[in-house]
Amino acid sequence: MKIGFIGLGAMGSGMAMNLRKAGYELLVYDLRKASAQPLLDAGAIWVDSVAELGRAVDVMFTSLPGPKEMEAIGLGAGGLLETMRPGSVWFDLTTNSPTVVQKVSKCFQEKGIAMLDAPVSGGPSGARTGKLALYLGGDKQVFDANKAILDAIGDRVIYVGEVGAGNTAKIVHNLISLVTRIGIAEGMSLGIKAGLDPVELWNAVRQGAIGRSRTLDLLGNQYLQSAYDPPSFALRLAYKDFNLARDLAREYDVPMKQADAAYQDYTEAMERGWSERDSRSPMSLQNERVGITVQASAEAVKEMMARD
Repeated sequence: MKIGFIGLGAMGSGMAMNLRKAGYELLVYDLRKASAQPLLDAGAIWVDSVAELGRAVDVMFTSLPGPKEMEAIGLGAGGLLETMRPGSVWFDLTTNSPTVVQKVSKCFQEKGIAMLDAPVSGGPSGARTGKLALYLGGDKQVFDANKAILDAIGDRVIYVGEVGAGNTAKIVHNLISLVTRIGIAEGMSLGIKAGLDPVELWNAVRQGAIGRSRTLDLLGNQYLQSAYDPPSFALRLAYKDFNLARDLAREYDVPMKQADAAYQDYTEAMERGWSERDSRSPMSLQNERVGITVQASAEAVKEMMARD
């Protein structure tokens, strides 16, 4: 079986490498050939174009910036629709618009090619280590038949439903995360304004019900230290995901008052030129409004974590 991979950025390179480590014959393409060098050193094969790659493989993976790029790769001249063979499979790992995914998938289905959306959650470090969640939408039989390949990419491979369901699940996951960050900033700013030490307050909150899942541990190295560079996940990418969620809400006429309010903060951060800062950077806007400075030391955070 020949597997193709298009898009060797921060996420794609790690996922592709794990496919190669699992022993699959891997053919790769990216706009920048230099991005493929570690994979070529590991035995992957470079292919000079999307069209050539489409004709050569049985299973295709794409990891792209967003809906526009995915649709162009799929439906554009010399793209996958023109070149992939009937009976082959395309898994799109892009965080995408469910509507775009459904539109593209329908075109492929008519040609006898299975197209499934498979957005991932876990960031670049998860892509490298294989500690990723994959949310799958599409034909269940195709999913089952290719589960072993997907397991090489992530340790949580989840079938969600029909095509588009994978991205709906991913958008909901990211929306909850993005909106929650602004709510946390509001609560933390209230406690700090009331005179509490930020590290002690952080610890008190994370020891309660909301913190038992350890989601608040992530704040230690960023929010508490007002450190958003270098980013673990760039604000521009989070902003794209937020817009996908808003598009989906409008499509289904779902009111999202809290999300709309949070979106204003993400927009303000983008307008300030923070697009390459970490996606948690908009949390600092609330501190400005309240007139507080949150600047705990790395040592204080580490000491608090060690108390567990």
